[in-house]
Amino acid sequence: MSDETPLLDELEKGPWPSYVTQIKRAAKKKKAAKDLLGIQELSYKDRITHWKHGGIVGVTGYGSGVIGRYCDQPEKFPDAAQFHTMRINHPAGWFYNTKSLREICDTWEQYGSGLTNFHGSTGDIILLGTTTDNLQPCFDALTEKGFDLGGSGSALRTISGCVGQARCEWANFDTLNLVYDLTMEFQDEIHRPRWPYKFKIKASGCPNDCVAAIARADFTIIGTWRDSLRIDQAAIRNYVDNGFEIKTLIVDKCPSGALEWDDKSKELKLNAEDCVRCMHCINKMPKAIRPGVDTGATILVGGKAPIIKGAYLSWVLVPFIKVEPPYEEIKGLLRKIWDFWDENGRTRERLAELIERVGLKNFLKEIGVPPMPQMVYKPRANPYVYF
Repeated sequence: MSDETPLLDELEKGPWPSYVTQIKRAAKKKKAAKDLLGIQELSYKDRITHWKHGGIVGVTGYGSGVIGRYCDQPEKFPDAAQFHTMRINHPAGWFYNTKSLREICDTWEQYGSGLTNFHGSTGDIILLGTTTDNLQPCFDALTEKGFDLGGSGSALRTISGCVGQARCEWANFDTLNLVYDLTMEFQDEIHRPRWPYKFKIKASGCPNDCVAAIARADFTIIGTWRDSLRIDQAAIRNYVDNGFEIKTLIVDKCPSGALEWDDKSKELKLNAEDCVRCMHCINKMPKAIRPGVDTGATILVGGKAPIIKGAYLSWVLVPFIKVEPPYEEIKGLLRKIWDFWDENGRTRERLAELIERVGLKNFLKEIGVPPMPQMVYKPRANPYVYF
């Protein structure tokens, strides 16, 4: 292949770091990375992809986790003719030590292209580019170091959650322990694809939803509280005395009108029944307003990107649930949902599409969840509209 990549070079211009620059660095050591540049340059030139979807490439005793990638121009790019991707199950909250990172990178330098992505949209460590012959020895080497492959194909994808109580004061439950516990519980569901399509579980410790679970997860767990906001009136007055426009920035922007500023008594008053726990006031005045103390989570279902049908945002299934080990209520609900979906889902039909086809009423009846007013189905039509 030619070393000239004028179209890719355009992506190195501008103020931001470029992945092209990183691939060029890797290309000095790895022929596969060099051929990768050539494939993408040709794709830009021809305005079509030169990758074929390879399905799932397996390793012994493991049904999912390796994504097959094949170039349709193997004679031009022999060192990237096979460019399989391995998903490595990340630790909860993405906490690593340097020893673990070096072990992963050293293994990948030995068996793959050396190119990594921290992290994929599911949350996994992504190892980009290896051959079929190297899959098994790479998998064996990673296993010996204590790493596992993440879910792929029509399986439970790798469960992910935000950093939670380890570093965030707003987390309403221990996201790290929940992610670890569910991952250990549902090993077969991750490793043995047997469903109509993929299924994702994501957990955010508060309604800020830092892992974008509502937009991406079939089963969404969002931390919340059942009692009222805790308001420190002295801290509120300190904000106001220092020029904070509480009427404009807080009261007028409360989506449900639950807050009122009493200028006479210098108090921020809350109508707790109207609070929808959006986090806006907490984010703006973190020294004065905090979540309640009766904490738990809201369970939502149905988030997905547009594949067969359009994109969906998750909608509420269980308004409030306590999130405490051993998480039997959550696990039981998951199993009921999977049984219904596995029995009734069509090929490549995500949970949201199944519910739309059979009706929310029938879905709720089959999984034994009573209908409630909070179950607002599809809160807005297009999650790709930003305000």
